[in-house]
Amino acid sequence: MPELPEVEVLARHLDPLLKRKTIREVRVYRERVIRPYSEGELQQELTGARFKGVKRRGKFLLFQLKQGRRPFELLGHLGMTGRMFVQPAKKDLPKHTAVSMSLGKHQFVFQDTRYFGRLTLDLSSIAWLGPEPLGNEFTIDGFREALKRSSQAIKVKLLDQTLIAGVGNIYASEALHRAGISPQKASKRLSGRETERLYHAVRDTLSNAIDTGSTIPLDFDGGSDGLFYFGSSDGSEYQHEELLVYDRAGEPCGACGEPIRRIVQAARSTFYCRVCQRGNSAPAN
Repeated sequence: MPELPEVEVLARHLDPLLKRKTIREVRVYRERVIRPYSEGELQQELTGARFKGVKRRGKFLLFQLKQGRRPFELLGHLGMTGRMFVQPAKKDLPKHTAVSMSLGKHQFVFQDTRYFGRLTLDLSSIAWLGPEPLGNEFTIDGFREALKRSSQAIKVKLLDQTLIAGVGNIYASEALHRAGISPQKASKRLSGRETERLYHAVRDTLSNAIDTGSTIPLDFDGGSDGLFYFGSSDGSEYQHEELLVYDRAGEPCGACGEPIRRIVQAARSTFYCRVCQRGNSAPAN
């Protein structure tokens, strides 16, 4: 499932392609992805609307639109297998297209093999999200106070979307390694220095992932591979992000040479170096 960097990279790509484009026609092929709205309601709301931009909120895409003088937003989520891209209007729609929008010479396509993704006017999914990790609202003081109230292992707590919006399993492991903190340490037992290191590690890890194109290569023209998107937008060779610990169990740590370990926390795999990430632990709940 895509995490924050993948969604950010995609939002930045779609923004100039969709901005100022007018939606001429909307077709829904899988109504479950637009719930709780019906196809007719979506068509009525979107037809004639103009894209003002594309932003990211947590792991969600926010399509900013304007119908006359009235601004509103459309929420997108890729789920496990979703693709969102712009293609020529004359090109055939790919298999598993869930929603398409005619933009004149081009069309916007939401393709989803398993149909776990969303493209809806219902914004309730983002109402409860915590601060953006790369935004000014994410502060060291707020982060420290939130951790003091939790006895959960810090790796598990980082996945709490009310704490920070968009941090997922891959980047939680990576940030903890950068900060030199055991993933099993109780959140409330982090020292002031550890909290500050982790705060900066979260921001640095996500920023670096965005700069290098995220962990998954992107195909901005769609495709038929099993991934939700893949390839590159300009034909250049894809620059794959180098992960420090995630999915590297048994491989040597780049800092000390100790084999990377894998444990399971909250039904998710955690990867870490027991030498570089020493610390008192909490139960892997």
